[in-house]
Parts: sequence; structure tokens; C-alpha cells
Amino acid sequence: MEVRWLEAFVAVAEEMHFGRAATRLHMAQSPLSQVIRRLEREIGTPLFERSTRSVALTGSGEALLPYAYRTLRTLTNAVDAARSAEGVPTGRFTLGFSGVHNHHTLPRITQALRRDFPSIELRLAGGVRTFDGIRSVRNGDLDAAFIGLVGDVDAPLRAREISRQHIGCVVPADHALAGRGPVAVGRLRGEPFVMGPVDGNSSMTVVARQLCQAAGFTPEVAQTVSDPFLILSMVAAGVGITLVSSEVVPILPASAVWVELDGEPVIFRHGVLWSEENESIPLRAFLRVLDDVFPARPDPDSVPAS
Repeated sequence: MEVRWLEAFVAVAEEMHFGRAATRLHMAQSPLSQVIRRLEREIGTPLFERSTRSVALTGSGEALLPYAYRTLRTLTNAVDAARSAEGVPTGRFTLGFSGVHNHHTLPRITQALRRDFPSIELRLAGGVRTFDGIRSVRNGDLDAAFIGLVGDVDAPLRAREISRQHIGCVVPADHALAGRGPVAVGRLRGEPFVMGPVDGNSSMTVVARQLCQAAGFTPEVAQTVSDPFLILSMVAAGVGITLVSSEVVPILPASAVWVELDGEPVIFRHGVLWSEENESIPLRAFLRVLDDVFPARPDPDSVPAS
């Protein structure tokens, strides 16, 4: 079995399309199909269900995928270890982030990583929502990811809290609630909402819907948008309102207004996720930088970071 066979398998498994996988691998589709057939003959079972319109993993393909990720990651780590033997951490590090929710935390840690470890090739993957990030870190597609901390993570995954914000409401500038004092969540019943997809991938969407349901209503969604900043833009355009954490206040569009929620602040915790199974040297360097830039909180009830 050759390494390039596993690379081809992973590409097709992620793209679910031979043409796109071939483009990604900088090869023609016919040679890619031949590589996959060789791998299937080597293993002795089909890895993909193919039709003229779709490609899907078989049960055997699903079983192989995490081991393929692990094998490729181990090989990369071995190469990085050899290149870093003289004491200078070297290699590729891929960090996932969501965008608007990381406008404060992302620059601080990436600037420090580039300053302290210039030999590490930093790759940033945007638009990564919490549960997408968890899956990608688990399977090795990402070395680490910024996520919303809405529950415990299972081993071998580890998470570090880096900031705390509180939930509030963003409304159009001409909305009746704009410029008023704190508003009860129940007052938002019947308002059109702009929210992320209800697919369980966005921790912010999960928390926002839970807040509404605790107040006795289900939000009426006028527009579903995956990009957090586009959500704010939609609110500024008058499409609806949204619930979001307070780190967005400094970057609100001109025609959007922040409104505090009445009652005890609802805290939303942000963090960084990685896997203890990932032995890469760039990840170890990243964690050293993380300790310097965002020291671990000794007390879970300490004052929120701004």
C-alpha cells in the first residue's frame, strides 16, 4: 500500500466527487479512479458506492477513514520531527476559526505564533463552526480550532477557555428596541430572526435557540445564514434581529445596534480545541504560545475576559 493511495482515498472521501478530488490532487480523474481501485483490491472490499450521479462511502470506507487520517498525520509528524531535530520547530499547522467571533482572539495568537516560531507554516481555515471544528480536529483535518464551549469534550480532545462574553441582541438601527435599556428575551417573541442553520454545528445558534425556548417561544426565522458577519449585515439591512455574544459590539455594521438582555448575564465561553493524539511539533509550539497569550484560568468563575 502506498501513501498516495491513502491521500487519494481521503480526497475522494472528503469531496464525495472524483472530479473535484482529482482537481484537488492536481491529477486527471482517470488515474485517480485507478488508484482507488488499486486500494480497494489491496484491502479486498469496495470503499465507495458509485453511481452516475453520486459517490458515497461504504461501511468499509467509513471504517478506514479515521485510520487513513491518522496514518497521514503520523507521517507528517515524523517528517516534521526530523526537520525539527536541530531545535527549531518546523512544519505545517492548520488552525480553524469562525470569523467574526474570533476577530479579537485570532490575531493575538497568530501574531505570537509567527513571531516566536517563524519556521512553522501557518494555515488558517475560515468559516469553521463549533461542531464542524470538533469533527475536523478529531479526524486530523485541523490541528486546532476556535470553538464555542457549550459542553465537555470527549477524550482524546482537549479544550482551553480563552475568553468569556455575554449574550445580547442586535437589532436594526430603526427598530423600536434600539437605544432602549435591557430587554427581556420574552419581549423578542414574534420578531423575525436572522440565525445560523439549525443543523447543530453552530454553538451560538444552539445557545440562542435555547434562550428563546427557555423564555417560552421558538424564534421565527426570517433568514438563515451560515456566515456570522453576514448575519450582522442582514440585521443592519432590516431583515430581522439576532442573538449573539458581545465580542461583536466593536465590529457592528453602522445600521445595527446592540441591546443588552435583562436579568442575569448569560455567559458564552470561547475556547481552543485540539487532540492529545496529535503529536505534531507545530501543535506543541502552538500550545506553548496559547499558554503565553491566554493563560489558563485558575478559577472557572473568575472575571470574564474582554
